[in-house]
Amino acid sequence: MSNSKIAIDVRGVSRVFQTPGQAPFAALDNVSVSIQENEFFTLLGPSGCGKTTLLRLIAGFDFPTDGQIMLYGEDIAVLPPYKRPVNTVFQSYALFPHMTVAQNIGFGLEMQGKPRDEIKARVAEMLKLVRMEPMKDRRTSQISGGQQQRVALARALAPKPKVLLLDEPLSALDYKLRKDMQIELKRLQTETGITFIFVTHDQEEALTMSDRIAVMSKGNILQVGSPRDIYDRPAVRFVADFIGETNFLSGNVKSTAKGVSKVKLDCGPEIAAAAGEDAAKSGKVTVVVRPEHSNLCAPKKGQLSGVLENAVYFGTDTHYHVKLDDGTQFMVRQQNEGGAKPAFEAGSKVGVAIDEGTARILRD
Repeated sequence: MSNSKIAIDVRGVSRVFQTPGQAPFAALDNVSVSIQENEFFTLLGPSGCGKTTLLRLIAGFDFPTDGQIMLYGEDIAVLPPYKRPVNTVFQSYALFPHMTVAQNIGFGLEMQGKPRDEIKARVAEMLKLVRMEPMKDRRTSQISGGQQQRVALARALAPKPKVLLLDEPLSALDYKLRKDMQIELKRLQTETGITFIFVTHDQEEALTMSDRIAVMSKGNILQVGSPRDIYDRPAVRFVADFIGETNFLSGNVKSTAKGVSKVKLDCGPEIAAAAGEDAAKSGKVTVVVRPEHSNLCAPKKGQLSGVLENAVYFGTDTHYHVKLDDGTQFMVRQQNEGGAKPAFEAGSKVGVAIDEGTARILRD
């Protein structure tokens, strides 16, 4: 994607809300991010982090207090929504229940004054794309939630927008349908080649579909990267804690060479941990270890050790909760093999072996 054009370039954007009698509230604080052409880009974070505010600014439903929003090099920050080649799919879908599936898909094209033959051809193309051809003559009040989702997507894609914005569009679906639609969304983005900007608080959705993810908190973007970068190489504690399950270990850096630090952990042993460019090279640090990057073993000198408090069976894997010698809670995730019984029972003294090269020092 390094050779792609920049579709959306957000430059130093802030959005401050002022309520009479109250202190100003910055929903976005000097946010900058570049989103590539043909990219599936996700804004991920908890409620109130500013992700939907940023989406609304790109859509034109709100305007920034400061900064620029560039669409292929043109400043669109002051343009109204109807003058932007951008469409939005909302949580509610906002379909017309008295219209058929085909009429809903063609509605935007009719509003643009497109010729009847062109509308008919484009609607047929969209019906095929979202696999809704058999349902074309049904009213949207007569189809399921997942089918309504497809119609909303088809309607938004029909005018061929340069950018499609998706504001948590899967949140109303049940778990299985949501999983199916994640795959469908990625397929649609790949087949159309349109830039998708997706907003969600669901980490699994973000990891499943995205080319890149921006993790947001309190009006700021904390880290931007591929799903693998975000998961395996979190830069700050918030990102590590928000994405997946994580173990945090405190300790002191003893030495650093070639991007790897020797860290004496508070719970006893010394381990090697990757140190990014921004990570502290001395003093007190926090080390992050993902549960699947460790294994239970017999207690051994030079490794973490503690007491196995409980084991939670999840079918494909088991989560082992260990209380380390200094009282720190540590979770080990191991895949289950056939019908083999766990090697350790609750109350057992255990060791924890960390996979080489997986521990990482956080920036903060």
